[in-house]
Amino acid sequence: MGPLKKTAEACAAILAGNMLLGFAVAAFVLPYGAIMGGATGLGVALSRVLPLDTAVIVLAINLLALVLGWAVLGWRFVLATVASSLLYPVFLGAAQRIPGIGRLTADPLLAALMAGALVGISVGLVMRVGSSTGGTDVVNLVLHKWTHIPVSAAVYLTDMVIMGTQALFSDPEQILYGIVLLIVETAALNRVMLLGQSQIQLFVVSSRYEEIRQRCLTDLQAGTTMVHIETGRTRTPQRGVLCVIPPRKLYAAQTLVQSVDPNAFLTISQIKEVRGQGFSRERTYVEPPAAERPAVGEAGQSEP
Repeated sequence: MGPLKKTAEACAAILAGNMLLGFAVAAFVLPYGAIMGGATGLGVALSRVLPLDTAVIVLAINLLALVLGWAVLGWRFVLATVASSLLYPVFLGAAQRIPGIGRLTADPLLAALMAGALVGISVGLVMRVGSSTGGTDVVNLVLHKWTHIPVSAAVYLTDMVIMGTQALFSDPEQILYGIVLLIVETAALNRVMLLGQSQIQLFVVSSRYEEIRQRCLTDLQAGTTMVHIETGRTRTPQRGVLCVIPPRKLYAAQTLVQSVDPNAFLTISQIKEVRGQGFSRERTYVEPPAAERPAVGEAGQSEP
């Protein structure tokens, strides 16, 4: 993938993520008063005491965070987050002005579920390309640099303070809906961050590793990687066969291994995402030199 294409995809992801985030907050968070963390949650809390739109308050928070980030973390960090810091408040303000935006559903629970899903997806889109939504993300990184506490701990700390502040102005149902929103958001965010081509990984330990390797290449049309290992009981040097296949080939792979060696040790793992030749890149076929052909598939080398 060329640099220009990667830049275009990153810009599209940041634009789409912030647009979706603005819509989700305007349609499913603000009308029902569900509590949430981040700059949006802080903006909602401050809108209770300041005669300003939530979008304007969030923009001010993001700009202050950018200044703090520039002073503490440097201008390179500011350049990486300035787009989201400015785009999100603009999209939020525009979404708030859509007629009927706050009446898409009359069910607060459905609104909390939709908000969590859409916020998680939107933030995941932005984070997948190495950017952030600005706001309290900057504060969390500054806290990490000043105090050396883990970033995850800083995130929980700031979100707890923000959500606790909103809880002072919210009824118990709004607090519970906020918890539902946070759970769904976390699940959606993790799903988007790991979005890709789910595959199955096989690791086979057998004295007949060479035959298993050949059968995987020919019968399954799957790449293999040979791993140098040592058996635990007899400390015998051996090789393990590592193979990544689509789920539909799992039964055939199990049958293949059992037919070659019924006593083979086989582990099966589900992989969330696979990238590289044959998966995210086009598979290429390279014929090794004749002298090296017996060693095809040696440790750390994948082949189609």
